[in-house]
Amino acid sequence: MADTDYLNWPFLEPRHAALARELDAWAAANVAEHHGASVDDTCRALVKSLGLAGWLRHAVGGTRYGGVGDAIDTRAICLLRETLARHCGLADFAFAMQGLGSGAISLFGTEEQKQAYLPRVAAGEAIAAFALSEPEAGSDVAAMQCAARRDGDHYVLDGEKTWISNGGIADFYVVFARTGEQPGARGISAFIVDAGMTGFGIAERIDVIAPHPLARLRFDGCRVPASRMIGAPGQGFKVAMATLDVFRTSVAAAALGFARRALDEALDRAASRKMFGKTLADFQLTQAKLAQMATGVDAAALLTYRAAWLRDQGRRVTKEAAMAKLTATETAQQVIDSALQMFGGLGVVSGQPVESLYREIRALRIYEGASEVQQLIIARELLGERGIKPS
Repeated sequence: MADTDYLNWPFLEPRHAALARELDAWAAANVAEHHGASVDDTCRALVKSLGLAGWLRHAVGGTRYGGVGDAIDTRAICLLRETLARHCGLADFAFAMQGLGSGAISLFGTEEQKQAYLPRVAAGEAIAAFALSEPEAGSDVAAMQCAARRDGDHYVLDGEKTWISNGGIADFYVVFARTGEQPGARGISAFIVDAGMTGFGIAERIDVIAPHPLARLRFDGCRVPASRMIGAPGQGFKVAMATLDVFRTSVAAAALGFARRALDEALDRAASRKMFGKTLADFQLTQAKLAQMATGVDAAALLTYRAAWLRDQGRRVTKEAAMAKLTATETAQQVIDSALQMFGGLGVVSGQPVESLYREIRALRIYEGASEVQQLIIARELLGERGIKPS
């Protein structure tokens, strides 16, 4: 690590600092470029490696099910994601999706569901996915069209999901579908769908600028046992939002990891690049830009670990997590762009660290709630604190 002073901030405990340093050393030795391997194979290998090393135990709640503690430690999750993102965006993705994909089971699953899925997730033996978004229902979850109707001891699912991370390689999916108990968001339920179930298929694989396993899912009369419902009928929106509240702050942490790597690359470049008889670092314009970058990173980090600490104290963090996610992702985009500018033409050469970071960061401003949605969440929380309910 370059700058580790933030590990001594009061939001974190000594065990958190030790965890981050241990992972940093492990990642330096074990996370490398997978030349020639497909994205799917790379992700499978990363999940297996993270599981064997014990890191995925932090993504699962409950020591009885392979987890480190009885509850998910948000600060640990954030430090793990930040550290992995600084080393490799795909390693962060592999870790994060194990947590997000199984988070609903950790929070709301039955004993049977937890025993069946969580130990395999923690060991890296089963790949998880979280299937919420649809072609016409991304940020607006209440517009969901995927439906599930009760048929005896089963629910029959019909519809589509899209932009699903780990789509095509996951062993199981936590799927949200409209069951109709009430209108809008109150009529949605959550289900565990195994990849091999009849009526479930991958409609399309989706290629994006930073390669990740991503797909559109199709459900055509997919029969899911009623015992695979997570929580009660009609509680799916609550399940989804609670899961996202745990992991939304960690998206901010991943953005921090990308930003810190970009700042390190920029500092090295500024110190070594010769221009007009000087180094790039000798120019005041460069110094001003580096100052802005470092200040932005620290501001985002403070918001991120405040939100993580508050959640670990049992506090509701909808507003704080949104502030962290908004600030960290937008700041990281700016920091990475500034770093790339310092590299000049080299910055847009495929495979260069800053070029990879530039592609990695863009999606973080969209997924798990776009920046504009985070602004709405923050504003509505503020208004709600004053007793004002906007339409």
